[in-house]
Amino acid sequence: MDRHKRTRLDLSVLIIPALLFAACAGQGPASASPAAVSPSPAAASPSGSAASPSAAAFDWMKYSGTQITFLANQHPWTDGMTPLLAEFTQQTGIKVNVQPFSEDLYFDKMEQNLRSTTNSADVYFLPMDSTGFDQFSAHLIEPLTPYVNDPAKTASDYDLKDFPQGFLQPGTYPPGDATAQLYGIPISFETYILFYNKDLVNQYLGGTVPATFEDLMKAAADITKSAGSKGISGAVMRGIRSDAIMDTLSGVVWNAWGATDAPPPYGLWFNGGWDKPRLTDAKVCQGLTNYAKMLAAGPSNRFAIDWPDANTLFSQGKTAFFIDASLFGPAYEDTTKSQVAGKVGYAVLPPVAGGDGKSYTGHWLWGLGIPKNSKNKDAAWYFVQWMTNKQNTSRIGTATGGAPRLSSYSDPTYTGKLNADYIKTVNQAMQTSRTTVVFKAGWKDGALAIVDGMLAIAQGKDPTASCAKANDALGKVVK
Repeated sequence: MDRHKRTRLDLSVLIIPALLFAACAGQGPASASPAAVSPSPAAASPSGSAASPSAAAFDWMKYSGTQITFLANQHPWTDGMTPLLAEFTQQTGIKVNVQPFSEDLYFDKMEQNLRSTTNSADVYFLPMDSTGFDQFSAHLIEPLTPYVNDPAKTASDYDLKDFPQGFLQPGTYPPGDATAQLYGIPISFETYILFYNKDLVNQYLGGTVPATFEDLMKAAADITKSAGSKGISGAVMRGIRSDAIMDTLSGVVWNAWGATDAPPPYGLWFNGGWDKPRLTDAKVCQGLTNYAKMLAAGPSNRFAIDWPDANTLFSQGKTAFFIDASLFGPAYEDTTKSQVAGKVGYAVLPPVAGGDGKSYTGHWLWGLGIPKNSKNKDAAWYFVQWMTNKQNTSRIGTATGGAPRLSSYSDPTYTGKLNADYIKTVNQAMQTSRTTVVFKAGWKDGALAIVDGMLAIAQGKDPTASCAKANDALGKVVK
C-alpha cells in the first residue's frame, strides 16, 4: 500500500482547523469557498437542491430499516459528513454505523475489512491511487458503474459528469481499458499550486510575482542569496528521499510536460509501456530539473525537509515560495495559528518558457467505495450517492477545502468562507490537472528511482546525466 498517503491525510487534518470548527485542492470548470455545514432550504430533497419531478419520484425509502457500516478515516470529510447523518437517516430510513479510525490505524483496518468473511464494512474511504488499484486487482471492490447507470438505484439529478473526468480516472479500472468501470466516487482532492508570501515578494521582487517557471526559479535563488543569512529562503520544497514527495514532484513535471496526452496506465513516466521509461524525455527531465532548482533554493536543511517542516516554515513567514498541496491554503488564513494570515498569495504553477503559456499540475483524491463483501450493497450505494450529490458535496466540502464537484465552485454554500484568491486558483488548477497515480504494483521503488534523479540535480549534478541514470534505474526496477 502507499503508506505515504497516510502522511497526506494527516496533513489535511492538521491544516484546516478553522474549517473543522465551522463544519462541527481533472479537467473542466470550477471555483470555491466553504461555509458552515448546516441544512439549506434545499435539504428537503435528498438528491440535492430543488428536485425535478423525476428526481422527486425516486424512491429514497426503498431500503428503509437497513443498517450499514461505514469504515471511515478520521479526516475533515468525516467531520463534515457527521452532522448530516441524522438527515440522511430521516430521508432514507437507512441507519449508519460509523467506525472511524485515525489514519495510522485506518489502512490496516481497511485491508482487514476488505478481506473479512464475517465482519465487513458496507462503505469505506477509498484511496484513489495504486492502493485502490491493488484492491481492484484482488477483486475486493464492487464496481459502481452498474449502480450509476440504473435509474432505479440512482436519482436522475445525481449528474456524474459534474465531477471532472480527471477526478474519476484514478478510480476507473482497468485503467486505459475500454471495459473499465468506476469503483470510487471522489470526496476530497488536493492539487498542487504555488503559495507565496506577499511581504517577501514586495520586499525582494518589487511586488512582482514571476510569470514563468524559469523566472520563479531565478527569483527563489536570488532571494535565498540575499536573505539566507537572515533565515529567509526563496523557496521551500519537500526534499527528503521518499516516495512521499512524488505527488508534488509529479505536479511540477506535469507543468513542464504540457498538454500532450499521457494516459493511464503508463502516464507521465512511461512511453506507452512499462519497458519504456522516459525520464530522458526533454520535457520530463526539464520538469525534474525545475523541481530540483526550487529545492536547491531552500534552507540549509532542504534535503531533510518533508511537508510538516515545509508547511511550518511557510506559515512562519520564513520563505517566499512554496509549491505543495492546495489543502494547505485555508489554514494559512487562520489568524490564531498562522503568522502569514492575510499575507499569502495563491497562484497556479507558472507556465514554462517556450510552452503554450498554460499552467499544468497534478491531483490526488480520496473517494468512497463499496467492498465486494458488503452484505448491503444497494443501501450502501444510497449512502454514497446521497453524501456525494451536488448539495452535500458543497456542504461537506466546507470542512475540507477540496470539494471535487465542479458545481461547488459556484455554490455560495461552499464559496462563502474561503479566501477568494485561493478559490480562484484551485478552480483554475482543476482545469488542466491530471492524476499523479501510477497504476503499477511495487511502485515505491520506481518512485524512489525518480526521486534520486531529481535529488542528484538539486545537489548540483548534470541534469541530462542524472535523468539518464535515473531512467536506467527506473527501467531495472519495473522490469
